[in-house]
Amino acid sequence: MKEIQKYAAGKLLYIPSGEEKKAWGETSGYRDQLQRRNLMIRNKYAHGVTVSELADEYLLSLDSIKKIIYSKKNDRNLTYFPALQSAVQYANAGMLEEWIQCYVLLTRKVAPILNDFIKEEHLYFGVVKFPLRLIQRDGIEIEENHVDEDNDVAATPPLLIQYEEGKFYCIVQKDLLAALNRRKVNAYPTIIVLKGNADYKRFMKNYGNILFFVDKV
Repeated sequence: MKEIQKYAAGKLLYIPSGEEKKAWGETSGYRDQLQRRNLMIRNKYAHGVTVSELADEYLLSLDSIKKIIYSKKNDRNLTYFPALQSAVQYANAGMLEEWIQCYVLLTRKVAPILNDFIKEEHLYFGVVKFPLRLIQRDGIEIEENHVDEDNDVAATPPLLIQYEEGKFYCIVQKDLLAALNRRKVNAYPTIIVLKGNADYKRFMKNYGNILFFVDKV
């Protein structure tokens, strides 16, 4: 105080805190994690998962799950549906991983394969316009086609393509890929799943600057 009095005796001073006040959980990232979790809970409930099942999965009470389901706060105006438009919205919000999880688990209903796409060490690149000729065809059996080949692209989901050791693989959407092949589509909106830093560096070196992002539909 004595040092301050030497320069500002008798004057009114304003001393700022040094940083803007942040909301609870903002610094640690915990608030963002809760928003992502709550959005996933609402998505799963909307696609048939019961309150009881959600409570068991997330280790929450039934009342807590119900509050999350009926609350629309901080959901970033995102609504999941298995189409390119929804995937682009999630990607623009930085929640591409959440869209992938919803698509694989809720739409394709292939929970065992989920671990091939959702891991802490995995990275995700997209949604990008991707040349289909780069996808490996060895061992792919053409499944029954469930895709309306006359559908608008915005109404169909992007491809999920796994990149590993320099090659691209179609894991869960062989039916969609087969339909695109029949239509002789050269490039299609795609999400690239990268299995670790080594694959990420290899991918970015060879493809990172030549693929165009799909940022609106």
